[in-house]
Amino acid sequence: MKTVALVALAVVALVPLPVMADDDALARFKGGIGVHPVSNVSGTANTDGSFPNVTRNVVRGVNPAGQLWVISDLRATVKVDGRIKVDGRGLLLAGGNGIGTNAGASVFATLLCQDGVVNTIVTFTSHSTNSNPGVPLAANGDFRIEDMLSPTPPNPCNNPVLLIRNTSTNAGQGWFAAGIPKLEDHD
Repeated sequence: MKTVALVALAVVALVPLPVMADDDALARFKGGIGVHPVSNVSGTANTDGSFPNVTRNVVRGVNPAGQLWVISDLRATVKVDGRIKVDGRGLLLAGGNGIGTNAGASVFATLLCQDGVVNTIVTFTSHSTNSNPGVPLAANGDFRIEDMLSPTPPNPCNNPVLLIRNTSTNAGQGWFAAGIPKLEDHD
């Protein structure tokens, strides 16, 4: 009987408990989407191929980078106390003369949480890691951010969006990539 009890205890100890393992996670992201600076064009094309009416791909008030960027993978966890860990792979230019390079860029992370709705307009609050100096992209576009968000995000963070942004104020600190929210009941 003691052997059965010990085996049962050992099996229970080896079974992962996801709620206990990450109970202080506010938001998690698995996968990433690279920026496309234009979300819409309309009108008759000009002779040079451009369009007269272009809508920029602004996400919750944050402007896009001026060029296409791709990201091969992104994993991020935001803790209730504001700690954030982001592991990004392959964040590189996807267009222009610098295609396939990191453009010498450095990045920081911004978590945007939905506050509410005021006069039918959805409002958001921005919580960012230190943008000065930020984290330089490796030659292959890899990066790791381990920092604190400021200000500390609310718990819960409703409708979270994670943006990886350019530290350069000359480039307007536009976003390069967005994290894909990870649902707790899916890997």
